[in-house]
Amino acid sequence: MIREDVDRWLDAYVEAWKTYDPAQVAALFAEDITYRYHPEDDAIKGRDAVVDSWLGEGDNPDASERDEPGTFDAAYRAVAVDGDVAVATGISSYRDRPGGAVVRVYDNCFVMQFDSEGRCREFTEWFVQRKTR
Repeated sequence: MIREDVDRWLDAYVEAWKTYDPAQVAALFAEDITYRYHPEDDAIKGRDAVVDSWLGEGDNPDASERDEPGTFDAAYRAVAVDGDVAVATGISSYRDRPGGAVVRVYDNCFVMQFDSEGRCREFTEWFVQRKTR
């Protein structure tokens, strides 16, 4: 993987999150993905379980509920790539309603490992909510 590959993957990640399209979500991840919403979480294991979790259909207590269309945006970019391992940072923001005021902003860090097909096989997220001023 090179930085541009990771950045394309991250753009696809944001698009999949915005659309909640099961095929788009599945295309991001290897069959044997281990996925953590938080570093201390037990991993969600397997592509189908990750897709279910993203769609709010899984039983993982750490998964978030679906965001209303137009209330979520994000931008992430790779900051380090070493072979098949990448680190990315970025910002996620949430509006109170489509086109409404931004009510929450998070700074994110992702640590990912990719397979030879460019699909993520390990994913761990760290995030911190910004304080309101």
